[in-house]
Amino acid sequence: MKTLYLIRHAKSDWNNPLLSDFDRPLNKRGKKDAPFMGNVLAKAHIHPDLIVSSPAVRAQMTAVEIAKKIGYDSDSILYNETLYAASCDEIQRVLKSVSSSHKTVFLIGHNPGLTEFAEYISRHSIENIPTCGIVCVKLKEDDWSSITENSAQFVSFDYPKKHNEP
Repeated sequence: MKTLYLIRHAKSDWNNPLLSDFDRPLNKRGKKDAPFMGNVLAKAHIHPDLIVSSPAVRAQMTAVEIAKKIGYDSDSILYNETLYAASCDEIQRVLKSVSSSHKTVFLIGHNPGLTEFAEYISRHSIENIPTCGIVCVKLKEDDWSSITENSAQFVSFDYPKKHNEP
């Protein structure tokens, strides 16, 4: 069975008005939340076969921090331009192209597309994935190409403030 972790990038820094949206890094809280949630995943013994991320700076920084905490080689993170500000349909297309050899995938991206996609494939009401929030679903079929509406079972939803940290 395939397991998917939909991860929203950690909190970004808006202090430099000259930076484009794409180039915004993580802020102080984001720099705490990303490794914190990486530790949550590591303690739960969750290790993906593949991490695919938006190439936006804040998403890259989130992906790298989480990868460090779970022992995933950050050089192996796949950055896909389609995931920057991706719609539900675009996220679906990216995931449908994942090799069936990958059992567990982390996808790191942005709202509103990420929340819409989580609700679309699981039919579970989430309303909003907060920054550095993680939604886990299991596909009903054992193939990434089978992703469509209601094709996954909701497993969990976690985020930093749920832990009263950091």
